[in-house]
Amino acid sequence: MKHIFLNLKRFDIPRDWGGVNSIAEPADWGGYIVNHTQDGVKELLEAAKEETEFVMYVPEAHVIPAVQAKTADSPVVIGCQSVFRDDVAEGHNFGAFTSNRTAKAMKALGCGSVLIGHCEERNDKAGILAEAGVTDTAAVNRLLNQEVCRAVEAGLSVLYCIGEKAEEQDRWKEVLREQIETGLAGVPEAAPVVIAYEPVWAIGTGRTATAQEANRVCGEIRRLLAERYGKEAADGVRILYGGSMNEKNAAELLAQPEIDGGLIGGASLKPESFAAIIRACEAGEAKA
Repeated sequence: MKHIFLNLKRFDIPRDWGGVNSIAEPADWGGYIVNHTQDGVKELLEAAKEETEFVMYVPEAHVIPAVQAKTADSPVVIGCQSVFRDDVAEGHNFGAFTSNRTAKAMKALGCGSVLIGHCEERNDKAGILAEAGVTDTAAVNRLLNQEVCRAVEAGLSVLYCIGEKAEEQDRWKEVLREQIETGLAGVPEAAPVVIAYEPVWAIGTGRTATAQEANRVCGEIRRLLAERYGKEAADGVRILYGGSMNEKNAAELLAQPEIDGGLIGGASLKPESFAAIIRACEAGEAKA
């Protein structure tokens, strides 16, 4: 099975306002993206004759138009970018979550997946905690764990991102272990969770780990999952690489035995680059 995950960040903001969007009016952007992607994905599936998971993580404002733009046989899954750590429940909270998007709300609107723990979300949470005088790195993972649990309870699949910063590279195993052990605490073995390894030092920088380095780290992640869930369960977990994957490195990265797919961000902005990544996905040995 192949796995293609797109994080569309805030690519909806127009160039005139400092963003990168030059393809559609902001209000139409989510629907435009789906309308102009799903047919190409269908062609890819038909050509590959292989089951493919294709998820687009869109900003909250675009969830509804993106879902509405899907055709009846669309292979595209619409995902949201993070969820709140609490949710509605009978006798608990009827919906008093002003400014927050809950997992059940996103599920009800048509999302099938959620992106949790992206380095940008981790940085935001760490900054808020620092303002409150909290410097415990595990605190961020505890907050993310609540998000993962709420998402799973609501019936969403989860793409859980982990990775080390530049200053943490000399202790990357320790960092990843904490992110897995704390972030997935209480999450059942059978929960629909995909792991994305995104070395923070490579996000948006154009730098990337070598294919061999990325494979080694993804193998270590699988070993850590085996400690928690057992080898059989760990072997079934999809582990993606998400550190500046582009048209130049995709084929080599996706050919690695421990890398099951790719989380694509900035490369999706360039049609030629994205097409090259898709072609790498079609290669027999590639699995993204």
